[in-house]
Amino acid sequence: MSASKNDFALYCCDLLAAAGPCVAKRMFGGFGISTDGLTLAIVADLGGGEKLWLKADEDCRAQFEAAGCARFIYQAKGKPMGMNYYSAPEEAMESPALMAPWARLSLACALKARAAKIKPPARSKPAAAKPPGKAVRSAKPPRGR
Repeated sequence: MSASKNDFALYCCDLLAAAGPCVAKRMFGGFGISTDGLTLAIVADLGGGEKLWLKADEDCRAQFEAAGCARFIYQAKGKPMGMNYYSAPEEAMESPALMAPWARLSLACALKARAAKIKPPARSKPAAAKPPGKAVRSAKPPRGR
């Protein structure tokens, strides 16, 4: 791992501090950036150099697109595959203060994604009554006769 890649990931952790204390861990040739066990961003090179990609969802996609952010799309078996991450706005890369609203938005998306994965415990259903059917007679005669 080159120092410059690690330095960039650490810089991104500093930028995202508004979401909480962040850590960068190696992941798929890049880094996953998380706070409190929630991945809110990744650092990856899709061909144009290392970039910070922020967690998003359908509810905030328009905000990212309006800010000129690109969707995270990679090639898998020759087909483009998208993930719910968008490049960070260029101006937000300048300071933690400018990144703060984006960091909080990405954290909210990560929290929603985790909540969607946690399903409430299954309730035990009462046993369904069996429909009346033909009585099955025993081949043995009843006792005591």
